[in-house]
Amino acid sequence: MKRVGRAVLVAALTSSMLATPVFAAPETDSLESGKAAAQREADSLQEQLTELITKAGELEADLIETGEKILGAQEDLEKAQEKADEQYESMKLRIRYMYENGQTDAVEALISSTDFSDFINKAEYISNVHTYDRQQLKALKDTEQEIQDLKTTLEEEQDRQEEMQAAYEEQEAELNATLIEKRAEIADFDQQIQAAAEAAARAAQAQEQQAGGGEDGQAAQTGGNGGQTQTGGTASTPSGGTSNGGTSNGGTSNGGTSGGSTGGSTSGGSTNSGTSAGNTSVAQTIVNAAYGQLGVPYVYGGSTPGAGLDCSGLVQYCHSVAGISLPRTSYEQGGCGVAVSNPQPGDIVCYGSHVGIYIGGGQMIHAPKPGDVVKVAAVYGSPWYRRCW
Repeated sequence: MKRVGRAVLVAALTSSMLATPVFAAPETDSLESGKAAAQREADSLQEQLTELITKAGELEADLIETGEKILGAQEDLEKAQEKADEQYESMKLRIRYMYENGQTDAVEALISSTDFSDFINKAEYISNVHTYDRQQLKALKDTEQEIQDLKTTLEEEQDRQEEMQAAYEEQEAELNATLIEKRAEIADFDQQIQAAAEAAARAAQAQEQQAGGGEDGQAAQTGGNGGQTQTGGTASTPSGGTSNGGTSNGGTSNGGTSGGSTGGSTSGGSTNSGTSAGNTSVAQTIVNAAYGQLGVPYVYGGSTPGAGLDCSGLVQYCHSVAGISLPRTSYEQGGCGVAVSNPQPGDIVCYGSHVGIYIGGGQMIHAPKPGDVVKVAAVYGSPWYRRCW
C-alpha cells in the first residue's frame, strides 16, 4: 500500500508539473497576440499622424506664400493709389490754371499760329493734354482695381487655407489622443505578459522543489545514495528551467520590447536631453528677442519684426538675433536642433503646425492667430521641444 501511495504521489506531482505550462502558455500567447494587434494599430496611427503633419507643413508653406503675396498686393495698391492721386491733382491744377486765366494762353497760342497747319497742331496738342490726363487717370484707376481684385482673391484663398489648417489641427489632436491611448494599451500588455511569465516561473520553481522532495523521499525509502538523489535533481532542474525559465526570459524580453517601443515614441527628447546642454547666454538672447516682439500683430507670412509676424516668423527672427539660422515654417522648425524632454528657456515649443519660444515656468511667447498679437501664454496640450542653441 505504501508503494501504491508513493506512486500516486509521484503521479500527482508529475501531473501538476505538466499542467502549469499547458495553462500558462495559452494565456501568454493571447497577451502577445493582443499586444501585436495593438502595436499594428499604433504603427498605423503613427503613419497617419506623420502624413497629416507633412500635409499641414505643406499647407503652412502655402499660407505663408499667400500671406506674403497679400502683403505685396497691399503695398502695390497703396502705391497705385498714391500715383493716381498725384495724377489727379496734376490734372486739376492744369485745368484750374487754364480756366482761371480764361484759357488766354491756349487762345493766344492758337492765334499766334504762323499758318493753318501750325494752328491745327497746337489745337491738337491742347486736346491731347486733356486726353492724356483722362487716359492716364483711367489707366491708374484700372491698375488699382486689378490690384484690389487680386488682393480679394488672395484673401479668399487664405480663408480656404485657414479652414484646411483648422481641420488638420483637429485631426492631429484626435490622432495624438488615440495614439497615446494605444501606447498605454501596449504598455499594459507588456506588464501583463511579464506578470504571467513571472507567475509561471514561480510555479515552476515550486513544482521543482516538490518534485525534488518527492524524489529524495523515494530514494531514501529504496536505500538510494546521495549521488543518485543529486543526479535526479540535476536532471529535473534543467528540464524545468528550460521550459519555465524560457517563459520567464520571454517576459523579460517583452519588458525590454516595451521599453524600446515606449522609448521610441519619445526617444528624441529622452536620448538627447542629457547631451543637449547649450550656451545659456545664447538662449537668453532668444528669449529677450521674443519679449521684444510682444504686442506685434499676427500677420500670415509676416517676418518683419515690430510690424507683423506669424508663429514661425517670430521663432525664426528670435533665433536670427542670436546668430542661429532656422527654416521658415513651423513644420521644418519642429525638426531642427535636438529634441529635449526637460525644456529650458530658449527652446522651441512645437505643435506640428504651430511653434513658440519657451520662457520657463510652463509658459511661452508665441504669435497665436490672425487678429491677435505676440503674447505670453501657458504651454498647452502635448507639445514636443527642440533646442537649437
